[in-house]
Amino acid sequence: MDFEKSKKSAKKLVAVNEAVEAYVSSIDSKHKFLKSSGRVSLSHFLNDKMLLIYAIRQGITYSLFSEIQSITPFNEEEWAEYLNISTKSLQRYRKAAHHVFKPGHSEKIIELLEVVHLGSQVFDTTDQFYTWLHSPSMALGGQKPAELVKDSYGKEMVMDELNRIEYGIFA
Repeated sequence: MDFEKSKKSAKKLVAVNEAVEAYVSSIDSKHKFLKSSGRVSLSHFLNDKMLLIYAIRQGITYSLFSEIQSITPFNEEEWAEYLNISTKSLQRYRKAAHHVFKPGHSEKIIELLEVVHLGSQVFDTTDQFYTWLHSPSMALGGQKPAELVKDSYGKEMVMDELNRIEYGIFA
């Protein structure tokens, strides 16, 4: 069963990498972000701060968001809450042919993607990561990490805690 989950996760990650590459290709006309190979992975996307700034300003497409959503432990209601929009709006965006999120929403999508990307590296399974996100953390003042990621400062605290966990530094 774990092998099947692992295969599904790997397929989803490949789909996200392809969506990121297609998205960057579509916004690459003015600024040359693509390496000479023309390949951009999710890790490269998240580590290239200038590319992230440009992506936020251009807006994340719903098609990229949909792929990102597939690798996160968040359901539609949670995404709507994090983006501070209604679930009906998210559903409407899904039906729109080429919806592009506003910069504020795009920034939040990328922030949550950063948390999920690091969390998937720190924890063995999505289920373990999801459990951690929804459990009060003494290191985070008894708050649930999923609550803290609603704003940028909380997201940074969660990222710092994930880094401490990864390196075995417990408060």
